[in-house]
Amino acid sequence: MLLTSPFLHPPSSSSSLTCSTFLHGPLPLPANFKTLTLAPSPPPSSLPVVRAMKKLQGRVVCATNDKTVAVEVVRLAPHPKYKRRVRKKKKYQAHDPENLFKVGDFVQLEKSRPISKTKTFLAVPVAARNAPKPVDPVPSALLDLPPLQSQQQPTAPQE
Repeated sequence: MLLTSPFLHPPSSSSSLTCSTFLHGPLPLPANFKTLTLAPSPPPSSLPVVRAMKKLQGRVVCATNDKTVAVEVVRLAPHPKYKRRVRKKKKYQAHDPENLFKVGDFVQLEKSRPISKTKTFLAVPVAARNAPKPVDPVPSALLDLPPLQSQQQPTAPQE
């Protein structure tokens, strides 16, 4: 039987190819073939590791359990047939260690380690979108200005 494949013949000593030994015999490797070398890993940096954490926002709908709140998260998703955006609601159980939240509070849910069978989020307070913004007090220097001419009372002409 005649072997015709170059991979089945061992390379001759005069060829410029180096050999690597495998289970079924040596195979020729090109001269520019680089072997894999593992570089030493860089030392750990002092910068914090960036983790992609899932964060959701929702409203507390139940706060009767101790250290647990039920948060309803509303998102908009396209309808599968009509492609109109519809509201989808889902309730999550979140950990509230100090029992801070009441029904109606807006919270942010941060992914954490599993606390129980259903709790994998931690409730963090967040300002509601429609909450009134704090008003800055007017400096007293602006309050001591004289009234505008349009705000002054007309005085009777003296005779």
